[in-house]
Amino acid sequence: MAIQLYDSLERKLKPLAPSHADGVIRFYNCGPTVYAPAHIGNFRTFVINDVLRRLLELEFGAGKVKHVRNLTDVDDRTISQAQREKHPLGEITKKWTAKFHADCDALNCLRPHVEPTATGHIPEQVSMIECLMEKGNAYRAADGSVYFKIDSFPGYGALSRIKERELKVTNTVADADHKDSVSDFALWKAYKPEEDGDVKWPGTAGASEGRPGWHIECSAMIKKHLGETIDLHTGGVDLLFPHHENEIAQSQCCNGTTFARHWYHSEHLLVEGTTMSKSKGNYYTLSDLVEKGYSPMAVRYALLMGHPRKQLNFMLDSLHAAESALANLRAYRASLAPVTTAHDAFAPVFAALEDDLNTPGALGALFTIINRKEGPADAAAFDRVMFALGLDLNQAAPPKAETPKEITALAEKRWAAKQAKDFAAADALRKELSAAGWSMLDRKDGYSLEPLKK
Repeated sequence: MAIQLYDSLERKLKPLAPSHADGVIRFYNCGPTVYAPAHIGNFRTFVINDVLRRLLELEFGAGKVKHVRNLTDVDDRTISQAQREKHPLGEITKKWTAKFHADCDALNCLRPHVEPTATGHIPEQVSMIECLMEKGNAYRAADGSVYFKIDSFPGYGALSRIKERELKVTNTVADADHKDSVSDFALWKAYKPEEDGDVKWPGTAGASEGRPGWHIECSAMIKKHLGETIDLHTGGVDLLFPHHENEIAQSQCCNGTTFARHWYHSEHLLVEGTTMSKSKGNYYTLSDLVEKGYSPMAVRYALLMGHPRKQLNFMLDSLHAAESALANLRAYRASLAPVTTAHDAFAPVFAALEDDLNTPGALGALFTIINRKEGPADAAAFDRVMFALGLDLNQAAPPKAETPKEITALAEKRWAAKQAKDFAAADALRKELSAAGWSMLDRKDGYSLEPLKK
């Protein structure tokens, strides 16, 4: 069975297959903006892409997949962070790139085959901009910036289904006076000393110094490392518009051919039923969760518990379930014979993954097989499943902080009050726990205690 994946452009399931004569699947996913640590919402997308990469390698062979993921190391946010920290842009982005790599390694995400940076591909971006200007798809504004002329590309909006009226409202920005139309987007931003500091490069012939716009970065890096047409482009649903819509416009106008044959987007992550934000106290990085005593593998497992194209409600309680599931998988692995059998007991797991990357279906099928002990199973077949899911069973949970006896006593008292439906007392005891630096998380079968982040 071929891998069937939903295509965001055509709005239907389609098989994934290479389109080039060499038989290599060309796969690109948008990487992080390296100005701060990535949060677990970001990592949901990267973990899903990692499972997809692993599945493609199992399907076509490791040498028949070329995976490129970029690093955005120059944009408004990276420049602002450099100015706040009063360090050169390169130092800031190097620091946060290292942190991103460390988190990816902890989550057992395979490194991409190529990881280009925006600052390392300025000439390629300038070249594309010059091409677009020559073809009449872009123009230079009075301040020296260069904009893409959206009405020069009739296919604009096919991916996001955005209407012209919505487009004009959505794309209105502060520098609208410099543009022919408020819906046009920047390919090159003229240098502004008060905003850009010392970040600038020579622009197109006769143009002012400045820096590339965000969208052109990916198009230029894709063209250099994967070619004019790629087989698969992925990212979070938040990038569908305007980023991916703009990539299509500028790439197809410049290259004169289809940009991506398949588009795949993963949905947003909710935390405790709501959007994640620092003000709500539900904003988590991987380090935050490790400090609470959870293993990166438990975080990875929890991120796979929801279908990638549906919103996932991430809860700390789900990490307890993930740790328990991983413990069961370790015990099962230890019970398996090393002898390889002709029968693959885990075929239903791969059937779920090949059907639109249904990770919760795959996990459900896996535990059905384990619990029912259906058919002969061997260690090699099981390890193939673990590779596909990216679950490293050798990674153990870090030791949790010992809970003081007085905190346990308060928790027991609160649990008893809640069971007796004395909610006023339960709320008061929860406040006492919080004041003492502890959070109590209720489950159907009990509770757990977590030290609050300092």
